[in-house]
Amino acid sequence: MTVPCTRTQGDSPAPNAGDGTVAAEFTVVNEFTAVRVRKILTRNGQRLEITSLRLDHRIRLDALALEGLSWQNEDTISAYLDQPFGPEDAPTPPIGRENNQCCY
Repeated sequence: MTVPCTRTQGDSPAPNAGDGTVAAEFTVVNEFTAVRVRKILTRNGQRLEITSLRLDHRIRLDALALEGLSWQNEDTISAYLDQPFGPEDAPTPPIGRENNQCCY
């Protein structure tokens, strides 16, 4: 069975796709922060770039990394917010590996 593919204007291939072209962009804002989300076309495929407008931190994620985010529960994501700038003292164990638990 073939599933029809619906393209939005931002999904159409750019003439110079692969050079960091921005295919789509939007901003998410609340009372605490503002984040810009952009779909970037690179030579290695599409990436979702997430930028903190307040702190100017940025990350580009491919489809597999985004899928990995979808596997997490709210507690795991919330743990990142406990120390958003990293540990101040002793390093903490990686999230999901407490008590020698494997996260594969």
